[in-house]
Amino acid sequence: MEFAVSDELLGTFVPILVYWMYSGIYVLLGSFENYRLHSKKDEDEKNLVSKGTVVKGVLFQQTIQAIVAIILFTVTGDDGGSATGQQFSLIVLARQFITAMLVLDTWQYFMHRYMHHNKFLYRHIHSLHHRLVVPYAFGALYNHPIEGLLLDTIGGALSFLLSGMSARASIFFFSFATIKTVDDHCGLWLPGNLFHIFFRNNTAYHDVHHQLYGSKYNFSQPFFVMWDRILGTYMPYSLEKRAEGGFEARAAKEYKDD
Repeated sequence: MEFAVSDELLGTFVPILVYWMYSGIYVLLGSFENYRLHSKKDEDEKNLVSKGTVVKGVLFQQTIQAIVAIILFTVTGDDGGSATGQQFSLIVLARQFITAMLVLDTWQYFMHRYMHHNKFLYRHIHSLHHRLVVPYAFGALYNHPIEGLLLDTIGGALSFLLSGMSARASIFFFSFATIKTVDDHCGLWLPGNLFHIFFRNNTAYHDVHHQLYGSKYNFSQPFFVMWDRILGTYMPYSLEKRAEGGFEARAAKEYKDD
C-alpha cells in the first residue's frame, strides 16, 4: 500500500524540524570560542532565562504555529501544486518568494518596532525575547506566546496568502526563513557564512539590537534592512576581534551615546 505525505502536512512540520536540526548544528559549533560574538561565560551569566524554559517556550509557539498552518491550508484549500493547481514556473516561484520576503519583513518591522515603543507591550510581552541578552540559535523563536502569534505566525500567514504560493512552495520558503532566523540568533560569526555575505541583516546586525544601546535600532528581520534605513533606525557597526578570542559587534560611538 502506497503511503504519501501531503504537501500541507510537510509545509506544517518540515520548518519545525528544520529549526531544531539547524539550531542543533550551531549548538555543536558553539564551543568555537574564536568565532563567538560573546563568550560562553557571558551567555551563561548575562541571559535572564534558562535554556529549559527557552525550549519549552519555543515548542509551545511551534504548536500554535502548526495549528494555524493546518487551519490556513484547510481554509485556502491549497492543493499543493497538483495538475489543477498553479503551474510550476521558476519565474513565478521567484516572484512569490520575493513578495513573501517583503511582506514578512514589512509586517515584522512595524510590529517589532511598535513593541519596543509601547512600554506596556515591551514590559509584558516583548521583553521576554530580550531576556536573551546573548542570543543563541535555538532561542530564535523564544517569545511571549502573543508575540509569537502576532509577529511570526500571523506574519507568516500573510506572506503565504499575499504571495499566492502553494503549500509545496511554502515548504521551501518557510524552511529557508526558519534557517535565516536561526542564523541571525546563532551568536557565531563563521567564515564563509553565505547569509553574512548576501544579507546585511545578519548575526551581528541582530546581536546589536539585543544589546541595551541597540534596543532603539535594527528592528528589521529576517531578511532586509530597508525599513531601518528608510525610517532612520539603522545602526551601523564594526566587527572587532576580542583579546580573549572571538568577535564583538561594536556600534558607532554616537549611537551608543544617543
